[in-house]
Amino acid sequence: MTTRRRDGSDRTGKLGLCTDLYELRMAESYLRRGMTAPATFSLFIRPNADRPWYVALGIERALELLTTFRFGPEELDELERLGVGEDTRHQLGQLEIDAGEVRAVADGTIVLAQEPVLEVTAPLPVAQLLETAIMNVVQYPTLVATKSARCELVAGGRQLADFGFRRAHGLETGIEAALAAYLGGGFATSNVEAGRRYPIPTTGTMAHSYVQAFEDEREAFRCFASDHPDNSVLLVDTYDTVEGVRRAIEVCQELDIEPKGVRLDSGDLGGLAVDARQQLDAAGFTDAIVIASGSLDEHAIHELVTQGAPIDGFGVGTSLTVSEDHPAADIVYKLVEYDGRAVAKFSGVKSTFPGRKQVQRPDGDIRRDVLSVHGAEGDSTGLLQPVWRDGQRLAMPWDIDAVRDRVRAGARRLPTEWRTPPYVEDAPLPTIGAELDDLTEQVRYAAFGDRG
Repeated sequence: MTTRRRDGSDRTGKLGLCTDLYELRMAESYLRRGMTAPATFSLFIRPNADRPWYVALGIERALELLTTFRFGPEELDELERLGVGEDTRHQLGQLEIDAGEVRAVADGTIVLAQEPVLEVTAPLPVAQLLETAIMNVVQYPTLVATKSARCELVAGGRQLADFGFRRAHGLETGIEAALAAYLGGGFATSNVEAGRRYPIPTTGTMAHSYVQAFEDEREAFRCFASDHPDNSVLLVDTYDTVEGVRRAIEVCQELDIEPKGVRLDSGDLGGLAVDARQQLDAAGFTDAIVIASGSLDEHAIHELVTQGAPIDGFGVGTSLTVSEDHPAADIVYKLVEYDGRAVAKFSGVKSTFPGRKQVQRPDGDIRRDVLSVHGAEGDSTGLLQPVWRDGQRLAMPWDIDAVRDRVRAGARRLPTEWRTPPYVEDAPLPTIGAELDDLTEQVRYAAFGDRG
């Protein structure tokens, strides 16, 4: 159940220590008391007005965990250092996740807060130990894919490129961000390693340092255009943007090269794009493109597109890679059933719904979503479907193009007020089905009795 990368390598390893210490302590206590009956944990995102919807991503990574979450000799030595008992270490050393079920939405599905992205049913100690790792592998790609989809929805078909590798929180994180951005919004990437591992188109222009390394801006343009005639997008704002465009045009005319385009990275991008377009057209370079970058996000892109700025593509960096305005989803992994008994948490805004669940989306309309009890009538048509059972994978490894298509199809069906700024002020939530409402009241009564 590993994902083979473009370079042919597999994602393997013993990841048993990729958890929090309290997970291990709970698991040890469960094992000592023989509490190994099936438990179901539900992974979902709590409501937040900053995101009316999310692109669910990371299901594939979660499935990989089921084959890589192991405890080898080095891991067991660390458990001994932490004071984990010998009997527990022995049991964890034999751990094979081969019993239970995972039900999940398909990668690329657009979901609302409170809707399960996946549900894990496994022996209680096993399901508990998976909590931290599963939350980790789902949250980050979901954040970036959602940000990416928001950018594409407002870009009006213009080119998008991920320029955020240098600001990512680590090298591997930057590679994961490039993949998530491509899946969520079709971003090309400047990240060469991401382009090697996955079939993501790579793109790149030049930096201000290149221009500064030459004594004269014209000479910098001349050398770059001569060396890269098929990729001659020239960065024109190192000194004076309007003059930079003029110099770029003169150099290309001198070399008899059709420029690929110019990139604007600062200032009044809308106004400067108008001037750049006029200069390029007047010189006969009507096919040359104008690329904008520099502190862009979906709000800035939407404003530029709405203004009618003649910009053909956008490079988006920090705001995409770190999901700057919403850097963490309030994602949780909560116990909802143990040994056939539905359970819930009743604690204000952090309360949960009990039992295994399903999400119904009548006619594909997200506004009509219903959060219901798993196994209710029509369950086979719900968003959550079995993807793994008793050690066997039930879903094929995802196809990049299929995931991208799923995101686009879902995004096209979003209500207009959910697609472009200003977004809806309150996070939309699914309707709670009658069976789930009844089950919640039963669990509440069992917990509180007359005090409920």
